[in-house]
Amino acid sequence: MCTLRFLGIDKESIETSKAASSLGFRDCTLGLEMASLAGGLLSRLYGVSCDFLRKCLWRVVTFGPIPKHVAVIMDGNRRFARNHHLKEGAGHRYGFVSLMSTLRYCYEMGVEYVTIYAFSIDNFKRRPDEVQYVMDLMHEKLSSLLKEESLVNQYGVRVTFIGNLKLMPAYVRETAERAMEATAKNDKAVLSICVAYTSTDEITRAVRESCNERRKSVSGSKLIMKNGDKSNGANDLITVSDLERHMYTAGYPELDILIRTSGETRLSNYLLWQSSGSFLHISDALWPEFALRHVLWAVLEYQRAQPYLEKKRKMV
Repeated sequence: MCTLRFLGIDKESIETSKAASSLGFRDCTLGLEMASLAGGLLSRLYGVSCDFLRKCLWRVVTFGPIPKHVAVIMDGNRRFARNHHLKEGAGHRYGFVSLMSTLRYCYEMGVEYVTIYAFSIDNFKRRPDEVQYVMDLMHEKLSSLLKEESLVNQYGVRVTFIGNLKLMPAYVRETAERAMEATAKNDKAVLSICVAYTSTDEITRAVRESCNERRKSVSGSKLIMKNGDKSNGANDLITVSDLERHMYTAGYPELDILIRTSGETRLSNYLLWQSSGSFLHISDALWPEFALRHVLWAVLEYQRAQPYLEKKRKMV
């Protein structure tokens, strides 16, 4: 009866007995408040329990080598939406939730650098309405990262962007610049977001800048040695160190794990230079389905392969 009165049913009985209805409403309100309070307590208890269990899990995992640098190709958003009969574009929103969870797991575990493939230069070839949707979503989510309670501030994450930002719409580029400026003083971890990026574009840029740098160096030096002989030009050659110094990831630790979701076994023109000595982990899960167990399995597989990878790196 209390519920009926609360919903406005049995109006005549409520009007004829104001005292009773008032008491009934108060009882209903009190019951709802108590139920809400109980639900909130259970929710907080569940959250605290999950956090505790994850910390215990990371304690066990850290007995092995923990990767310093993890990169992710977040593939499968569109297939996830089709498989679940969702509206086009909804897969990207589910993918963002998965991204936030994965970042939290990585930073809790002790990973210092996470690099994600958010938008390729080749993705601009998709339908204009799809590209616009992704740009709007990126603008929205980048704005949310600037809030004080966001994950980047909670874990002291510095946000950087990798790629040719000039290709991005002005409003997205401005939001990205604000995010970099707002998190510039964070020094506990780094999140690198690859947008308008391909590895071939990055390598071409590194070669171009290395050549320009060496050209200026040569033009400013003496070409005639003291003994009158011409320089043999050995110092004019571009080296691997020159190229690495002009990569977007200059100063980053070596890439330890490259994770690709959706079961695809290609790198999609992503970090080709950096991944030459890294562990490649292919997950069959679509990106919105990527969860704690997938992160854990990727790290355990890396720990098993790490001695071999380290041996190979020392041989180079």
